[in-house]
Amino acid sequence: MDEPDILRILGKDVGLGQSAKVNFNVAKLHTQNTIDVPVIIERSKKPGPVVLITAGIHGDEVNGVEIVRQIISKGINKPKRGTIICIPVINVFGFIHLDRLFPDGRDLNRVFPGVSGGSLASRVANKLVTEILPHADLVLDFHTGGADRFNSAHIRITKDDDKLEELAQVFGAPFIFYSSNISKSFRKTCQKAGIPILLFEGGKSSNIDNTITNIGVNGIKRVLYHLNMLNRNFKASQAKNPCICLLESKWIRAKYSGMFKATVIINSEVKKGDVLGNITDPYGSFNHFVKAPNDGYIFNINESPIIYQGDAIFHISTKVKA
Repeated sequence: MDEPDILRILGKDVGLGQSAKVNFNVAKLHTQNTIDVPVIIERSKKPGPVVLITAGIHGDEVNGVEIVRQIISKGINKPKRGTIICIPVINVFGFIHLDRLFPDGRDLNRVFPGVSGGSLASRVANKLVTEILPHADLVLDFHTGGADRFNSAHIRITKDDDKLEELAQVFGAPFIFYSSNISKSFRKTCQKAGIPILLFEGGKSSNIDNTITNIGVNGIKRVLYHLNMLNRNFKASQAKNPCICLLESKWIRAKYSGMFKATVIINSEVKKGDVLGNITDPYGSFNHFVKAPNDGYIFNINESPIIYQGDAIFHISTKVKA
């Protein structure tokens, strides 16, 4: 779309070459204290694309928040052309308590596009979709693995979308994972609106990992450079290795309850029958070795020391794009 001279976001007019911080809020706490979600807007004097960078849809996914925080603190969000809009924490209610959900018990990423008179989560989704998303030409959304499951850094996109494929390759994460958009998710809503979105997954909840953070920050720089938006003060380094495209995958689940320790490291390429970890009990009565059911890449590992029968302990690719 053609970027307008004046961008009106959440009731504030922001002209070319201007910076602004506006507050995104829909409700007060039960104590009547307001909770403001800062939206940081940086506009170049030169028109160009509008990139929306978001994190914290789930309140406990702090590694995504840290990636966007670094983009702002380092000034990477000040574009050579166009506009960059950053929302580091969308679910600030959950972020306060490191809780994935909203206070109303809802998962924000399952209520999009939301309604203005709905639940708290639905109202936040609706405001994001109606007042901010329409301005964006591209969305970069940052997530982590849930609970104790550590995700390899990867970009999730749908199959057969050449534009997303190109942008995902430019981002340069170790893996590109093809997955369908989930109903009522932010990614699905962006797709319906015709706005390309790269969903980044990396690390685990309630944790900041420097390797994951660096991959996320460098990926953003590469995309901005590709769009001719990266400020001349920064360089976009090439990814060390080509992206590996994962077409299909499956979860390896625990056959027994017990104490669990993975012996394989994240991103590893394994062969069928390779030992990935072991399950034991506190009394030394058994030791079960978890083995790879097929050749593939390990891109998620459960780091909980205690697991139960049926728990997902590894995510392994089953089909890779040649």
